Amino acid sequence: MPRPIRLLSACALLAASLATLPARAETVGEVGVDWLGNDITIDAVSDPKVSGVTCHVTYFDRSVIDRLKNGNWFEDPSNNSISCRQTGPVTIGDIDLSQEGEEVFREGLSLIWKKLVVSRIYDKKNNTLIYLAHSRELTDGSAKMSISTIPLFEQPVTWTNGAPK
Repeated sequence: MPRPIRLLSACALLAASLATLPARAETVGEVGVDWLGNDITIDAVSDPKVSGVTCHVTYFDRSVIDRLKNGNWFEDPSNNSISCRQTGPVTIGDIDLSQEGEEVFREGLSLIWKKLVVSRIYDKKNNTLIYLAHSRELTDGSAKMSISTIPLFEQPVTWTNGAPK
């Protein structure tokens, strides 16, 4: 393959892989909970494939003092909460319509083992977007989770690929 074509192919592959990356969060609030410096952080997450929806995710951010006091240096608790709302006109792109849905956001809660994950699932029967916040761990799963829903019934929604049949 000639060099310019390989370069174009590599650029197209890079652009496609970047387009599928999970959303980035913007920290919009931070509340101190004790004298050790532990905080509850509130992030705003926009769904990269569903414009007009914003999720606010909370999680516990342990301080250095708490880490020194209790050990377990490289990990934050799995506790989290999520609330999603329509914040503009809803346009739904090419989303995964399977029961597993797809990951929208991921943030590390430990050095390598634990992640805070937000997944989106479309409930076709009830015409509702479901957002699930949970922790993903390599060794022990966590039963701590939170969900939020965006009902689409009688809402002006644009499906870029046509509404699911």
